[in-house]
Amino acid sequence: MVWFHAFFTVFLFALFIAIVLWAFSPRRKKAFDEAARLPLEDKRGDHP
Repeated sequence: MVWFHAFFTVFLFALFIAIVLWAFSPRRKKAFDEAARLPLEDKRGDHP
């Protein structure tokens, strides 16, 4: 059972590193910048 806990810990750590690398990847910058501006964009018909 100890080997399972060790394997699971290493697996979760590797998953965490993969998510961090994906989130800070330069290829994702454009998509994240567009998503960050969404709340600030005005569209016609939004205001009464």
